[in-house]
Amino acid sequence: MYIKNNDIVIRNAEVSDAEILCKWWNDGQIMSHAGFPNGLGTNVLSIQESLLNDSDEKARRLMIEYMDMAIGEMSYRNLGNGTVEIGIKICDASHREKGLGTKILNLYIRSLFNEYDKIVLDTNLKNTRAQHVYEKLGFTKLRVNHNAWKNQLGDLESSVDYELTKEDFIC
Repeated sequence: MYIKNNDIVIRNAEVSDAEILCKWWNDGQIMSHAGFPNGLGTNVLSIQESLLNDSDEKARRLMIEYMDMAIGEMSYRNLGNGTVEIGIKICDASHREKGLGTKILNLYIRSLFNEYDKIVLDTNLKNTRAQHVYEKLGFTKLRVNHNAWKNQLGDLESSVDYELTKEDFIC
């Protein structure tokens, strides 16, 4: 996947991106929403190996660039039957809460609807900023999963499941 719109680029992650992904994934502040307040504890080599297994048909990790600088990552996973599951993180805190996430998701969703009929995702119940963006784009809240999983500190966490169809997409 390659999408360019003004200063925003969304592109397939490459082996050379493993170093920045490793930095982000090992940062507890970035990863706490995903249940890893101590970071993932991963290494560059394992990320490189994982990226080599990406495919357009099954699952792919993507990089988000803004003004020629990597600021975040996205992913998609083909669930079959025209449904794709996505994830997004703006990892560079200086680029959050500026409307970029909404613009990036809009571009990403438009591209995915060329291949898929439905997009699903989940987010931490505490991540109200993300929920606002998803709902603004037309995602429907399916359910809240209260105390459904434990983070790496053993604390119970809750999540929200969303879905979006082409008809409900607000671009």
